[in-house]
Amino acid sequence: MTGTPATGRLADIARQADVSEATVSRVLNGRSGVATGTRQRVLAALDVLGYERPVRLRQRSAGLVGLLIPELTNPIFPAFAQVIEQTLAGYGYTPVLGTHHPGGATEDELVEQLVERGVDGIIFLSGLHADLSADPDRYARLAGRGVPFVLVNGYNPRVSAPFVSPDDRAAAVMAVTHLRQLGHERIGLAIGPSRYVPAARKAEGFAEATGGAGLVRHTLFTVEGGHAAAGSLLDEGCTGIVCGSDLMALGAIRAARQRGFDVPGGVSVIGYDDSELNAFTDPPLTTVRQPVRAMANAAVHTLLEALGGNPVPNSEFVFQPELVVRGSTAQHRP
Repeated sequence: MTGTPATGRLADIARQADVSEATVSRVLNGRSGVATGTRQRVLAALDVLGYERPVRLRQRSAGLVGLLIPELTNPIFPAFAQVIEQTLAGYGYTPVLGTHHPGGATEDELVEQLVERGVDGIIFLSGLHADLSADPDRYARLAGRGVPFVLVNGYNPRVSAPFVSPDDRAAAVMAVTHLRQLGHERIGLAIGPSRYVPAARKAEGFAEATGGAGLVRHTLFTVEGGHAAAGSLLDEGCTGIVCGSDLMALGAIRAARQRGFDVPGGVSVIGYDDSELNAFTDPPLTTVRQPVRAMANAAVHTLLEALGGNPVPNSEFVFQPELVVRGSTAQHRP
């Protein structure tokens, strides 16, 4: 859907931007009397809905902002990228996306390419900052080159920068509490490598919620990792399994079914992240929702403050997750 929006589309734009149709009309006609933030929301709504901006409203890019993410196969990363891109576009910035994964370019290589392209700043999502075994000095060197950056998911006290994180400990407590309320006593955690901050924090919350009585299996944040970890936990008699990602949860469900368990009749499974696809899995996946939009917006606005020359605290902004109950958890039947 391209082209300048007709009058009949004003309602769609107004709804997307959460403003009145009259305000949309004023923006599209270049009239004054509209706050800058409101005008940017309308322009962002045009972009999201696929309309071309009227020529008089098109602006040159305010600059380039790098966005580095691990990969695109896990739905949570494209979800973050989409919100970040939309928010940046609303302020006139052009995002430059880079993915670092085994067999591809490294994070350091991508950073060098971004700096060579003259980016104004960089947002790191689940990067090496979250890996406590990685050298944190790379970020000090980047700061020394005058490139502002924000780090999302994985607070590292050895890095002086603004961080945006979900409350991973609270997420694990929410999941365990839900399973306890359903009558599950033998509960396991399938989680990624302990050197990653989000995994370590979830494990801490899990230990707190289970009083140290839960079983933990560290593996990979993948379907295969969830399958392997869940198989071990099921062999230990777990009837409830908390997973460190939705992909791991899908692997756990597969492992349960291969062992003849019904989900959720025989085993309850909880994921983490939440994507739009979770309502359509079999069964629909109970999960702890990561507050993607709030975190992504916070990351962008924090970076924009730094780009504007305003002081930004080198601390962690923590956002609360939300338990979303669907069909993969049920009352335990002894």
